[in-house]
Amino acid sequence: MFTERTSVGLDVHARSVAAAAIDGVTGELVQAKLTPSHGHVRSWLSDLPGPVAVAYEAGPTGFGLSRSLNAAGIRCEVVAPSKLQRPSGDRVKTDAKDAIHLARLLRLDEFTPVSVPTIDQENARDLVCAREDCRGDLMRARHRLSKLLLRQGIVYSGGRAWTGAHDAWLRRQRFDASALQLTFESDYDAVLTVKARRDRLDAAIAEMAADSEFTPLVQRLGCLRGIGPLTGFALAVELGDWHRFTGNTIGSFIGLVPSEFSSGQSRVQGSITKTGNSHVRRLLIEAAWHHRANYVVGKTMRDRWELASPAARARGDEGNRRLHHRWNTFRARRKRHVVANVAIARELAGWCWSLAVLEE
Repeated sequence: MFTERTSVGLDVHARSVAAAAIDGVTGELVQAKLTPSHGHVRSWLSDLPGPVAVAYEAGPTGFGLSRSLNAAGIRCEVVAPSKLQRPSGDRVKTDAKDAIHLARLLRLDEFTPVSVPTIDQENARDLVCAREDCRGDLMRARHRLSKLLLRQGIVYSGGRAWTGAHDAWLRRQRFDASALQLTFESDYDAVLTVKARRDRLDAAIAEMAADSEFTPLVQRLGCLRGIGPLTGFALAVELGDWHRFTGNTIGSFIGLVPSEFSSGQSRVQGSITKTGNSHVRRLLIEAAWHHRANYVVGKTMRDRWELASPAARARGDEGNRRLHHRWNTFRARRKRHVVANVAIARELAGWCWSLAVLEE
C-alpha cells in the first residue's frame, strides 16, 4: 500500500531524465528535466514534499540510481517495462508522458517490480552474460569456417566436428589461391581466439562456483541431472532471489508455459510464451535432454552429491526419477521429442526452485 505523500516517476535515459511528481495531498503535478547524475536527482527529490517514493523502468542504465536513492532513505522501485499497464488507444509516447504514467501507477501500486541484485550478484551476472555472448561468437565463427570449406567442396567425414581430430584435419588444409588461404587462416584464427576466450571464462566461472556466496546453491542444483557447475552458477546469478517464485510460477517467469487465447466456451493454447530470461530458458531446455536417457547414478553424479547435504541429495534423486518417468510417459504417448522436452524443462524449473529454497 502506498504510504508516501509524493509519488515520482522517472523516465531514465543515458543523457537525460524526465521527472514527474504528484503530490498526494494537493494533487499538484511537478515536472522537470534532469541530468542522469544521481546527485542531481537526489537534490531535486529533496525539494519535494516528503516522504517521497520513486519508480523508474528497468533498462540499460542499470540499478545504480535505485541503490543510490535507497541508500539516501528514499524508496525506489524498479518497474518491469513489459508489465506496465497502458491504455490501448494511447498513440502518443513521450518521455514526459512516460514519467507521469509511472508516477500514477506508483501512486496506485499498479506495477510489477523487478528484483534488484546486489553489486556482487550483478558482477557475477555480467560474467555469465559474457560467457553466453562468447558461446554465440564461437558458434558463428565455426559456421563461417565450415561454410567457407563447404563452398570449396571440402567436408570433414572423420567423425564428430570440433574435436582434436577435426582440429588436426583443419590444420592440414592448404589452398593454392593466396586470397582463399588468407581467408581460411583468418576464420580459423577467429575460432581459436574465441575458443580460448570461452575457456578462460569457463575457468573463472568454475572458480566462482566453487568458492563464492553462490556455492551452496550451485551444489544443491547440481543434484539434478544436466546441471553442472557452469549451468548451476548461471541459474543462481540470473534468477537471484528464488523466494519470489513458487514451483508453479517459475515456469511462467521463464516463458516455458503455453500461450493461451481463450474466450467464452473456446480455449486455444499455442506455443510457449518465451517471456522472461532467454538465457535461463535455453539452459533448462538443454538440461532437460539429459533426463531422456535411463537414470543411472554414475561417478559424476555421485561426486556432485558428495558436495551437497543429504536432504538435497534425496530431493535431487527424487527429481531425477520423476523427470525420467515423465520422459517415458511422453514417449509412450508418442509426443514429439521437442514438445516433450519443453514440458520436462518446465517441470525441471520447479525442481530447481525446490532445491534453491531448500532449508538445510
